[in-house]
Amino acid sequence: MDGSGVLANLILFAVVCFAPTVLFWCALRVPRLVHRIRAKRSAPAPSGPPIERVAADLRRVHRLLAGYPSGTPAARRFGTRQAYDELLTQACRQVGVPHRLAELPEGMDREIERLRVEQSLRERGLAVP
Repeated sequence: MDGSGVLANLILFAVVCFAPTVLFWCALRVPRLVHRIRAKRSAPAPSGPPIERVAADLRRVHRLLAGYPSGTPAARRFGTRQAYDELLTQACRQVGVPHRLAELPEGMDREIERLRVEQSLRERGLAVP
């Protein structure tokens, strides 16, 4: 037998020995790999800023609203309340809290809805005022 015949037999022997191990390893690992790839592709991309930032903005704007002196123009108060409501809406959307802030006119009903939404967000673990 010449050198190339021995080498061919050695390669054939290695394939026969290692093929079952490699096949079983693939059978165990490939489904998990496929599952991970599918999960990454199907995971929805977050819309909007991170929830931590929304919560920090909520606290900041709430402090602004609470800290306005009595002579603050109504337009400034109204604009700040609108910004606060928009931040509450973003937080509700990200955490999954139903709200009616956009439906209610400015007044007592809307203020009660703000309080209800703040409490619902707190119950879901969001640190809001």
